[in-house]
Amino acid sequence: MKKEMNYEEIMKKVEAFKQGKNLDLSTEEDLAIAIMNLISLEEHFFFTGAKINKPEYFDMLQEIRSLRAKLLARMIDKTEGEAWCISKHLLATSMRLMEVGTKLQSDNKKEEAKEMFQNAYKMFNMFFAIRLKIVNVPNTASENKPMTMNDIMAKLVNCCDEK
Repeated sequence: MKKEMNYEEIMKKVEAFKQGKNLDLSTEEDLAIAIMNLISLEEHFFFTGAKINKPEYFDMLQEIRSLRAKLLARMIDKTEGEAWCISKHLLATSMRLMEVGTKLQSDNKKEEAKEMFQNAYKMFNMFFAIRLKIVNVPNTASENKPMTMNDIMAKLVNCCDEK
């Protein structure tokens, strides 16, 4: 069982990722969003094929699924427990919560939309916590202030930081 990381260990890991030449988090974020859209396409091909009873949509679904699996494999190892499946579902959940939030926003239900957007962002950050192997984060504390995954990801993923 992995021990819980303390604040200093997490911050060292965050700094190492930020300094790393091999990890472009802006590109990683774009890839994650592309994967989210592929998951959504899988759903649409399924429902379209089922609703209008045209099996060719299931064939297209399979092509989309294959691409999604290939791209997700670039981000998540299939070897660590159920991290692969968890990651896929975190991205799917994030995408759907964004969709619901957008619809609520359009209906002028701003507080409900805000809650959906916050939940979507939390799921997205959980995905990256798994992607970057930052675990047991919510119980980490610094100077009596709990450090959440959102706090860590805000320090780690800053697309405006062009150092």
